[in-house]
Amino acid sequence: MAPQIIALLGSPRPKGNTAKLMEEAVRGIRDAGCRVEVVSVPRLKLSSCKEIFYCQNHADCGMKDDVTPFYEKFREIDGLIIATPVMTMGIPGALKSFMDRFQVFFMAKYIRKEPLVSPAKKKHRKTLLLSIGGLNIEDDFDGVIASTKAFCDIIDCRYWDAVLQNNMDEIIDITTRPEVMKAAYDKGFRMGELITLDMAKNLPE
Repeated sequence: MAPQIIALLGSPRPKGNTAKLMEEAVRGIRDAGCRVEVVSVPRLKLSSCKEIFYCQNHADCGMKDDVTPFYEKFREIDGLIIATPVMTMGIPGALKSFMDRFQVFFMAKYIRKEPLVSPAKKKHRKTLLLSIGGLNIEDDFDGVIASTKAFCDIIDCRYWDAVLQNNMDEIIDITTRPEVMKAAYDKGFRMGELITLDMAKNLPE
């Protein structure tokens, strides 16, 4: 069975630079034989986590909205792509709220000591981060990377690699940086290859 990947677009602009970069990574991972579901997070109807701690004792969330179906999907996926711009030195609101709602996974893993992802599945799951920033500053991606790594730890989908491009206020169009577009494709393809190989290694004899 082909590896199942979810690609999360955090930008509210479906045709913007972040989306263009993600398209290349998705094309690469599909060429590696994976199936990909692309999710435009800003288009989902969701509420931020209310910290009601219903999930402390349950394997789901007390809140029901467009995030709800993703709990089961995130238990079963083999890999994840997160594509986001930098906003206020971090992840934009809709995507951050989506990620925060995975308190369900946090409670299961760290409070109940009953992770929602199986040990076998955890072995091969990987995440690729794609991010663009407007400013030409050294620490532009620090907040995005820190939040992404925390999320990856919570959902047991290891942070694997990233494609990062700052200075977009001057560059304007990401397609004028073919080396960056190629990096997104190549890393998408490579992640797909590695996930497929790792899955094959862990097949029961």
